[in-house]
Amino acid sequence: MQHGVTLYQPARCFNGYTLFCESYEDPSSAPDGTGSVYLIDMKGNVVHRWHVKTALQSFCRLLPNGNLLYPTRDRSRIEQAGIRELDPESNVLWYYHCRVDHDYQVLANGNLLIHTITENMCPELGPGLKRHPYFIEVNREGDLLWEWHGEEHLAELRDLLTPPAWRHFLQRVHGQFAFDWAHNNTCQIIPENATYEQEKQRGGPIRFQPGNIIFSYRSVDIIGVIDRPTGEIVWAWGPGELDGQHKPHMLPNGNILIFDNGTLRGYSRVIELNPLTEQVEWEYTAEPKESFLSKYISGAQRLPNGNTLICEGGKHHLFEVTPDKEVVWDFVFPWHQEGGLGSIYRCLRYSPEYVKPLLERTRHDFC
Repeated sequence: MQHGVTLYQPARCFNGYTLFCESYEDPSSAPDGTGSVYLIDMKGNVVHRWHVKTALQSFCRLLPNGNLLYPTRDRSRIEQAGIRELDPESNVLWYYHCRVDHDYQVLANGNLLIHTITENMCPELGPGLKRHPYFIEVNREGDLLWEWHGEEHLAELRDLLTPPAWRHFLQRVHGQFAFDWAHNNTCQIIPENATYEQEKQRGGPIRFQPGNIIFSYRSVDIIGVIDRPTGEIVWAWGPGELDGQHKPHMLPNGNILIFDNGTLRGYSRVIELNPLTEQVEWEYTAEPKESFLSKYISGAQRLPNGNTLICEGGKHHLFEVTPDKEVVWDFVFPWHQEGGLGSIYRCLRYSPEYVKPLLERTRHDFC
């Protein structure tokens, strides 16, 4: 397999910079003792690199000032777990210690909404200790401002799902996924969107209001929406349609973009779902279908020009497709180091304007 950028059609791409990292359980075995977060240009050149001394997997984010936020992969090393802010020289400027899990968001007021996990008993889910989704909002001083416990909202899921979908849920939580029954991997804030406007015009229930939260229970093939003011789950969908999905998030047009892993199906797809009709309005699969498969991790991002950037994480493969599903940019990770897990959890494409503050601050080559 070729590595680096193997295809690039500049006139058809959303040209910018792509941020990602290779996953590390423990970067101490890497040649320089650190894991790396990369920012590359469209030709695959590294324009900036951060060096990370903790475990690394999840969702890195470039801040407007050029600093980097990154979460750890430290479920087993709680003393290191949390979210850190690094300057361009990889110095730690801020750290919030928590059992961060898979996803987090920076809110408009600068606070962080973080998905983390708890472990406690829940008789409704059967005997024994269970791992539960747990959302928190904290400020930069570390104050806990809001929290949400997934195990407290099972009745809402039951009421929202069809009987076959609820049976699917029960089979999973009492089967192989009994301990980590939800395995939530998503914490996405709903933006301004057309579906919310349609709901207001219809005069029915308002579920997709900006500020509400989209989650993704991978173990039970369910995505849903948390009403932020009440904490209630107000919409849920997926069993029988999804298969181990990641990163559902709402687009400005009111549809939900989902990386549907196909863990049991045998091929992955990226779909755009109309949540009002619950119909798939756009789908990307490969030909042959089995050639596009990441059984775990991964995600997709709708770009400003209408293209979609896809992270086939298990194969450390990033690519951009047009609305007509033609690949116009293709990149295979070429810098695997000892200690790295050979996978990319997610990636993000940024515009040149957004990256400019970082590049202006970078006066030396830190790569």
